[in-house]
Amino acid sequence: MSSRQIILDTETTGLNARLGDRIIEIGCIEMVNRRFTGNNWHRYINPERKIEEGAKAVHGISDESLLDKPKFAQVAAEFADYVRGAELIIHNAAFDVEFLDAEFGRVNMGRLADHGVTIADTLKLARELHPGKRNSLDALCDRYQIDNTHRTLHGALLDAELLAEVYLAMTRGQNSLAIGLDSQDAPDAPASGEVAVATPRRPVKLVVMSATEEELAAHDSMLAGIQKESGGKCIWLGEVPPEKAQA
Repeated sequence: MSSRQIILDTETTGLNARLGDRIIEIGCIEMVNRRFTGNNWHRYINPERKIEEGAKAVHGISDESLLDKPKFAQVAAEFADYVRGAELIIHNAAFDVEFLDAEFGRVNMGRLADHGVTIADTLKLARELHPGKRNSLDALCDRYQIDNTHRTLHGALLDAELLAEVYLAMTRGQNSLAIGLDSQDAPDAPASGEVAVATPRRPVKLVVMSATEEELAAHDSMLAGIQKESGGKCIWLGEVPPEKAQA
């Protein structure tokens, strides 16, 4: 796996790339060895078509605000260079990848996978970790106690920032607990165009789940049964109260 990871999110004119909906915003947060570098990439894009009203209600981006923004063809090569060689961390990756494939196809640049990237889907990971639970970005922020109170509307860069913290929380046991660079350690972000500067990171709290009284009682009962069947050799226990050992 690449040590360079990019947390990516997009906003679009609607939900169906096959019917001609287009990307209007791309937000990327770069991490190297699970540390934020500040070398982020953020662009608003002129989709050359109207935004559906339902989509406007989600992200609040107006048609007028995009009229002076570059078209995807004008940023495609820059975006491809930025993501090349990275592992892309995306929530519900199939949605964003389909839109990016369509945009690259329009400018004869193949598909996203042709630009040396690999994809990790945090929605799939979340479903594996929390089967049967809600696993939207907001639900995951609540589960991992990540402050998302400022997220009144969706936004590609904001959602990428929140997803970065969610991803680190979900995979915390796999690598270092460090989730960001101190300012004196962070490399300078390149001064080019609209590259976003990393914002100060909000701390992520570890969630400690305590067993209920019923769960503790069931646990004690199970260990007492093991102690009885093994003739007092249950390695998880010291002494078991006689009344439990005889149960």
